[in-house]
Amino acid sequence: MFSQEIGASYSRDSLYTSLYPEAKAWQSKNWVFRKLFTQHLVEVNQDDYTFYLDFLPDLQIGSDGRKTLWTNTRGLELGGTIGRQFAFTSHFFEDQGRFADYFTRFAVENRVIPGQGLARGYGKDGFDYGYAGGTLSYTPSKYVNFQLGYDKNFIGDGYRSLLLSDNAFNYPFFKVTASLGNVRYMAMYAQLIDFYDHFDKELLGEDNPYPKKNAIFHYLSWNATKKLSIGLFENVMWQPRGFDFSYVNPLVFARPVEFANGSPDKVLVGLNASYKIADRYVIYGQFMLNEFRGKDFFSGKGHWATKHGEQLGIKGFDLFKIERLNAQLEFNTARPYSYSSKEHFTNYGHYNQPLAHPFGANFREFLAIVNYRYKRFDLRLQANTAIYGLDTDSLNFGKNIYKSYDTRVSDEGIFTGNGLKTNFFYADAKLAYVLNPKNNLRLELGYVWRQEKNNQYNDKQHFFNIGIRSSFRNLYTDF
Repeated sequence: MFSQEIGASYSRDSLYTSLYPEAKAWQSKNWVFRKLFTQHLVEVNQDDYTFYLDFLPDLQIGSDGRKTLWTNTRGLELGGTIGRQFAFTSHFFEDQGRFADYFTRFAVENRVIPGQGLARGYGKDGFDYGYAGGTLSYTPSKYVNFQLGYDKNFIGDGYRSLLLSDNAFNYPFFKVTASLGNVRYMAMYAQLIDFYDHFDKELLGEDNPYPKKNAIFHYLSWNATKKLSIGLFENVMWQPRGFDFSYVNPLVFARPVEFANGSPDKVLVGLNASYKIADRYVIYGQFMLNEFRGKDFFSGKGHWATKHGEQLGIKGFDLFKIERLNAQLEFNTARPYSYSSKEHFTNYGHYNQPLAHPFGANFREFLAIVNYRYKRFDLRLQANTAIYGLDTDSLNFGKNIYKSYDTRVSDEGIFTGNGLKTNFFYADAKLAYVLNPKNNLRLELGYVWRQEKNNQYNDKQHFFNIGIRSSFRNLYTDF
């Protein structure tokens, strides 16, 4: 019961057969029928290699009551295996879109489409952007796997992760995963991008390469029993100075090395755990620590350097003995200035987005998700409520991880929600009919209600959309 350590390498076909066993009976249909509803567009299965290729559209249209919203995405994905040791994936998406006001504001202020590429203007108030990625995996034995990729990673058992999530855009990485009995160890080296102050906040780029920063991630997980899994997480971020050979050895704890280097870099550590409390229920949680000073941590005075976050959640499967009825409840919180640094080059971010929770820091969030699948119908309901403290009058209250903690408002009296205390509510309902489980091609109808309220404004937005969608990408809009 290892906790999730997700990159891009997983078996789409095994997912397909487990979720849609009735599709096996459709395999005898004619070629056109199989390509539309049960197979990849191109699919080759030989004894010594496999290959697939799919065209992945995401075509949506909707309205917020004032303007038409739309997404025009055309994607291509391929993947396969060579022998028993090599696996590969590659995907590319060309996108244009016109979005709800809150989504548009984020793209303008941060110059990126959330979770995707650089935002460039398209038409009057639309955007043009891209998305590309891929992985190459080598497994020389059952004990070790090497993966070279340009993609996202996720560590944890929840909908969110306070350690490493798939919230931000893709990045290049090299990952080594070793398994021995009930123990699994992952070491990953990544190169991230930080263009926070690289160019004016317009939807225009430059021809020069964006500034880079380096990161290493270590994750050691242990299945202590059949029910209990525990994981230890460690990260170091450092400003570009060439590759630091101090961090080359994947088996060395990075915090003492960073300290021996004079502590020029930023370290984040964490704990991830899950426990199976019944046949169909799992309780899980995370603890993130960005900085620790014993006397300040236990003083209760709200010292600014007490930077930590917590997650607690529970997942249930086949609830009330109804097959494929699943639900999840989750709580997340992070204190002000968590994930931030003295310089934004060493904060816990990439491509102008947090690498952990989309809210950054200085928040408390509750969320609930219910999903029910009946044959090829898929119903998903989600609700999020949160409080967070926004910056006011150019004061840094600790939500924006890209602002230096040297610009903090004070040393003490720092508590979650400080600043412009804002209440957030988000509800999302989606009803889909899955046309082809192999590439997740679906007809989908959705509705979103979002409210952000404080003593300065009450922003209410709601919109619906309908479309034909495909791919297994996880893109967050609940922020």
